[in-house]
Amino acid sequence: MKKTIILFSGDFDKVLAAFIIANGAAAMGDDVTMFFTFWGLNCLRKPVAPAHKKSFLQGMFGGMMPKGPAKLGLSKMNFAGMGPKMMRRVMRQQNVTTLEELMQTAKDQGIKMIACTMSMDVLGFKEDELIDGLEFAGVATYLGEADESNVNLFI
Repeated sequence: MKKTIILFSGDFDKVLAAFIIANGAAAMGDDVTMFFTFWGLNCLRKPVAPAHKKSFLQGMFGGMMPKGPAKLGLSKMNFAGMGPKMMRRVMRQQNVTTLEELMQTAKDQGIKMIACTMSMDVLGFKEDELIDGLEFAGVATYLGEADESNVNLFI
């Protein structure tokens, strides 16, 4: 079986859910493809990345958006940035796997992670600003994967 997940959101809780579902499906033996577009790309950003010449708006996008999973906010009850810290604390107390660990597990399980090149162009992201181990492609590649999938989720 094959599963596809479009990650459009850059909210911590939604990114966490996407990786929990993806890892669960992979652990059950399914082929999983995750397609990261627009705000979903933020979880793939390196906290420190090489500088590139960008347009004014691309520079604004890059400066205002979170760099990596540790900087993502919550979709609800963000509490001016305290929400994710509280969520991570409760997760740690309950021995819940961290987002960073889930992302590594996804790589280890061979989950295909595709960064949307059109979104990257719009937001001004370059390949070397994102984590290693990604594929880079457009919507046609995602649609090809989705055509073969029995489950497609939009998060």
